[in-house]
Amino acid sequence: MKQSSHKLDSVGIRFDAAGLVANAGLILPATLGDRLGVRGLIDEHVHLGKVAGAANPGQKAMTVVASLLAGGDHIDDVNALRSGGTTAVLGLDPAAASTVGTFLRAFTSGHARQLDAVIEDMFQRAWALGARPSDELVKVDLDASLIETFGLQKQGGIKFSYQHTRGYHPLFAVIAGSGELLHARLRSGNANSGRGAASFTRQALSRLRRASRSREVIVRADSGFYSGKVVKACGDHDVRVSISVRLHRSHHELIEKIPAAAWKQIPYWQEGSAAVAETTYTPFGGKRSYRFIVRRVEPTPGSQLWLRGLNYSYFAFITDRQGEMLELEADHRQHAEIELVIRDLKYGLGLNHMPSGKFGANAAWLALNVIAHNLCRWLGRLGGLAVLHLKALRHRLFSLPARLVKSGRQSWLRFPKAWPWEVEFTGTLALLRALSP
Repeated sequence: MKQSSHKLDSVGIRFDAAGLVANAGLILPATLGDRLGVRGLIDEHVHLGKVAGAANPGQKAMTVVASLLAGGDHIDDVNALRSGGTTAVLGLDPAAASTVGTFLRAFTSGHARQLDAVIEDMFQRAWALGARPSDELVKVDLDASLIETFGLQKQGGIKFSYQHTRGYHPLFAVIAGSGELLHARLRSGNANSGRGAASFTRQALSRLRRASRSREVIVRADSGFYSGKVVKACGDHDVRVSISVRLHRSHHELIEKIPAAAWKQIPYWQEGSAAVAETTYTPFGGKRSYRFIVRRVEPTPGSQLWLRGLNYSYFAFITDRQGEMLELEADHRQHAEIELVIRDLKYGLGLNHMPSGKFGANAAWLALNVIAHNLCRWLGRLGGLAVLHLKALRHRLFSLPARLVKSGRQSWLRFPKAWPWEVEFTGTLALLRALSP
């Protein structure tokens, strides 16, 4: 048997290098945040009153955002930004963890809405700089997700959700394709799927209409948003809908009346097992009829969808869109891509951990996660990068270590030699610095 090497044991350890920067690549999102004036927007919109932690909201909020981008998901993690020469790449003096904790606890749920105004202004500024989606068509995906918490000290997270877990049940509105978070709202864990869905939809679409010149907007959503109020909110903003239906007996009776010849096969992993058909349906006890498009799938024996005596599983949605049935059905299934954005928030940022026992603090935490997420998406579009998941951006760019040195009157970041993504880094930074503030 070979003896283990003792070379590692001979390496001494000292924490005394003042000029080292652990996450020097944060200069990229910090530069974009500077061009968008995010810190100033937060100072302008966030007013917490005469309470401890209310002062300098922009500095404290941007400390949290930088920590999230660096991989921190607890309040204490912000202290990593106070080491070495990190201040030089952030453009601000990071607040201490104790200060950030006091700041977050100063928020009520109403104060957290002030951060919504910051996010809307960020959209308008980022899109004015060139991150705007197509003016012809924008698709907005709506969804909800569960964030599990533990213990009995979380306001709004004590009661059990529909999955019999404690936590929160936030709503999300995402622009399809770009992955930008248009809107997010924290709800208690026991909130049913439709609670607040209509007002949330109105707020998201109002924000989009104020920021975008898009001629056509389509909302795609799962059955949690299937309600007359949500559909009316979309109609009031001249928006087309594509919303899944929670099937009941009356829907199955409607499906049974569809002629056998009307079903058209679609490409599926199991050949010949899926087909689509459509009929008309008047939902919500109203007078307006919608296209009722149904996909039926023949379950594989032994699979989760298989029940003895059941020939098909059905999935349906209503829509007022024009177009060929098979194309609309395939497009509706693309709504599932919103799960990739939610995954990025939970496992790329800090949304899987709600840091406070106060609901308002956690609502602010959600909004700051949205700001961090959108900075990454706009970084890709404005900086010429492909849209990457946050973990890839962090590994390749944000967590890049450097030594801060001074030569003459200029500061320099000395990065590792032969870094594989040097060209992407330098090219992105040059494009961001060329943007007008």
